[in-house]
Amino acid sequence: MRVLHTSDWHLGKHLEGFSRLDEQKMFLNELDEICENENIDVVIIAGDVYDTSNPPAQAEKLYYESLKRISKNGSRPVFAIAGNHDNPDRIQAAWPLASEQAILLAGHPKMEGYEGAFGAYNLKWLGDNVYAISIKGEELRIGLLPYPSERRLGEVLSDSDDEVLRQASYSERLHHIFKGMDEKFDDSALNIAVSHIFVMGGQTSESERPIQIGGTLVVDPSHLPQKADYIALGHLHRAQKVKHSLVPAIYSGSPIKYSRSEIPHAKSVHVIESEHGFDVSYREVFLSQPKPIEVWKCNGMGEALEKCEQHKDRDVWVYLEILTDQVLSQSDIKALKELKPDLLSIMPIIQTNDTSEEREGPEEKGFENLFAEYYEHIRGVKPNDGLQTLLGSILNDEVDHETDQTEDQWIEQLYRNTDN
Repeated sequence: MRVLHTSDWHLGKHLEGFSRLDEQKMFLNELDEICENENIDVVIIAGDVYDTSNPPAQAEKLYYESLKRISKNGSRPVFAIAGNHDNPDRIQAAWPLASEQAILLAGHPKMEGYEGAFGAYNLKWLGDNVYAISIKGEELRIGLLPYPSERRLGEVLSDSDDEVLRQASYSERLHHIFKGMDEKFDDSALNIAVSHIFVMGGQTSESERPIQIGGTLVVDPSHLPQKADYIALGHLHRAQKVKHSLVPAIYSGSPIKYSRSEIPHAKSVHVIESEHGFDVSYREVFLSQPKPIEVWKCNGMGEALEKCEQHKDRDVWVYLEILTDQVLSQSDIKALKELKPDLLSIMPIIQTNDTSEEREGPEEKGFENLFAEYYEHIRGVKPNDGLQTLLGSILNDEVDHETDQTEDQWIEQLYRNTDN
């Protein structure tokens, strides 16, 4: 039996305001090809199918079309769980129709089992979040734990304000769930546990939305299922093996590079192979990146324009850094973007020869002047008068109490002015 593990598709996600939907379509086409070329029998999606709880219609359409294609109209089972970005009710809403295509959509960590026809197969519910299915004369037992926040579990796991006690309580609660899975696993079957959690020691990147507050929702590796042959995890975007786990616990990672911090990371899916539950092995199958993210560092506007001209036909996302001794004008920025529309940001790095010991320090300049300099350094233009006035009002605590404006509303207004 061959099982493919993937996660963190984040359909509908943007990068610095740019849609990634075209790249996501290319990945899903490639995934379909991998399933065919590798003779995959089962596909596991370990959460974060979407990037938000209310995804755009295009993302939902892409998801359902891709699932139907990957499941081969019910001849290749697909098991998908909700991640922390997903709305659990939305994920499993299509379950009655999806089951006809051998697609199981699990949204909530406390699930009601289903038994019966499942595409071309028969699905058995064993309890404790574990299903059993027979494929090619071999049995797969799969335990599913969608993203288990306290809210989705419907439990208050600790009333303590002590962070260490809260973390221990959360990890112990999941340990109890995983022990239940262990009781349903069988030595003669291929046993796979699936969840969307943050296991202690995992390496994060910039594009993950934290699922732990102060370390509270962190799982101890020793609390993972001990009788599983493989633990398919989602949440971390860097493909990695969990340290100190007694059984292979693997984050497949995101299929696309979703942030600047992921530039060095290779992207992949994992294929698990077994023979009647014996000789279980796994390996990475690497994915192509049709539109990579790059950082270009240029010495001056001339070099930046030359590089944009040279690479204007390359399909690549770019963070552009320009070493310069003067602020970039709007015409400079426009010229660069006309040559290379896929510039994610243009950051002028101002160099100065001013070595005077009498330069003003931060305490002499004042916060408003420091803010103006920083804004100009980052954006290449000076902040408008409205933004400066609003900032001054906040600093001077000139809150309109008659309208009950909160600090958050002032900050939101500040951001709106920044965008304008």
